[in-house]
Amino acid sequence: MKKMRLLPRFEHKTEPIAPPGVFAVRLLRSGALAFLVALAALSIGMLGYHITERLGWVDSFLNASMILGGMGPVNEIHSTAGKIFAGCYALFSGIVFLVAAGLLLAPVFHRFLHRFHMEGGKK
Repeated sequence: MKKMRLLPRFEHKTEPIAPPGVFAVRLLRSGALAFLVALAALSIGMLGYHITERLGWVDSFLNASMILGGMGPVNEIHSTAGKIFAGCYALFSGIVFLVAAGLLLAPVFHRFLHRFHMEGGKK
């Protein structure tokens, strides 16, 4: 029985490049993982705004998604706890953005470097 891995196993530089079907599956899995990371971060933000600012779930979703997307909060933050949460969540969101981008681009970057290495070895 084949063991499922959370992250894809990329081929070594001595192995041939993966066929397009394997590459497409890697892209889909990386995209799904990036989506789950973003969904978890959004859930943390919604819960934080709901608890610290006593916002409804829809307003909490709006504020968390706007910060996660890099736009900034929509509602005015009144409490000290809410301001501290918003600042920490904004810093956290920047890291989540970098992680999600890395997850999405890892298969493409690996394929580019693998192909570049193969072309360099033919000379």
